[in-house]
Amino acid sequence: MSHRLSALFAAAALAVVVQPAAAAEDTALKAAIAGPQRGEAHVARDAARHPTETLTFWSVAPRQTIIEISPGSGYWTEILAPYAKATGGTYVAAVADTANPKLSEGARKGRASFEAKYADAAKYGNISYVGFGPVSGPLGAPGSADMVITARNIHNWMWQEGMVDKAFKDFAAVLKPGGVLAVEEHRADPRPQIGDARDGYVATSTVVAAAEKAGFKLAGQSEANANPKDTKDHPFGVWTLPPSRNTAPNGKPADPSFDRTKYDAIGESDRMTLKFVKQ
Repeated sequence: MSHRLSALFAAAALAVVVQPAAAAEDTALKAAIAGPQRGEAHVARDAARHPTETLTFWSVAPRQTIIEISPGSGYWTEILAPYAKATGGTYVAAVADTANPKLSEGARKGRASFEAKYADAAKYGNISYVGFGPVSGPLGAPGSADMVITARNIHNWMWQEGMVDKAFKDFAAVLKPGGVLAVEEHRADPRPQIGDARDGYVATSTVVAAAEKAGFKLAGQSEANANPKDTKDHPFGVWTLPPSRNTAPNGKPADPSFDRTKYDAIGESDRMTLKFVKQ
């Protein structure tokens, strides 16, 4: 009995030791999510993107080197860059590869605009940048990153020959052993994926297969970003839904007579949220 009591007291003591550190980490993340540096448009999407639940599931922590792939308008940038600044970490944005001679002028301007938007080091710290694309070089030194995040990009890569394999190989190369590949993607399941996912919806099995081919192991799946209202049969693919809210096919003029009522009621897409670990 005394041995059992000793074990219980030891466990209790350990709990006392680890709880303050966990609370401090959570406080830093919550502060970044609630911070005034975030734009109104991004904050408005929190109900659909669940930043606290998602980042906690992915095991975001202080002092990490986190690389985000194609960060778009910077939804995660506005959270993760200040978080890294506050906790001794590094946030790296993998953006348009300006070394690619075939890169469009629009993509070049987009990268320049992104860098200008997040140039305030007092708010975002010193963000690092690296080019990413079909012919880009490494994302960083081998085994130098703790986490790579890709949010709703995989469907785009499926339309470019060899890009999925290249992307996942790049992720595996830059991550440390045990490093995390964090994935958010529009989910086709339970219906089959349609071809190469031109409607934006990807089967979970497609993502898992690509990750495993590159040497990752699936460590967990979260339903934080699930949306059971998403019927996945929209006239303009996933882009019919918010936030894109298309009323015509991509590249075509908007149709002012299109009735958006039921699509706005659905909200943002049903999404898989996956956590892979480099073996």
